[in-house]
Amino acid sequence: MKPETKPKLLNRLSRIEGQIRGVARMVEEDRYCIEVLTQLQAIRAAVGRVETEVLKDHLDHCVGGAFAHGSEADRREKASELIDILERALK
Repeated sequence: MKPETKPKLLNRLSRIEGQIRGVARMVEEDRYCIEVLTQLQAIRAAVGRVETEVLKDHLDHCVGGAFAHGSEADRREKASELIDILERALK
């Protein structure tokens, strides 16, 4: 992972962690279901943004490095990993 990416991701994940604690409090307080669901959708969207950033970083740093400087085996491995992760995302 690129050094400049890590603090940004950790900051986003900390905010998501806070959102999840907030939803737990909402459930404890018997808040209206639609309010809880709205917050859960916001969390899902935030996690999706983190996932996108990790994928971008992986493509730029790991995959790009393998294609620029790696062996044929490294390139095939990175391509296979991408296919696997994208297949799982589509399920």
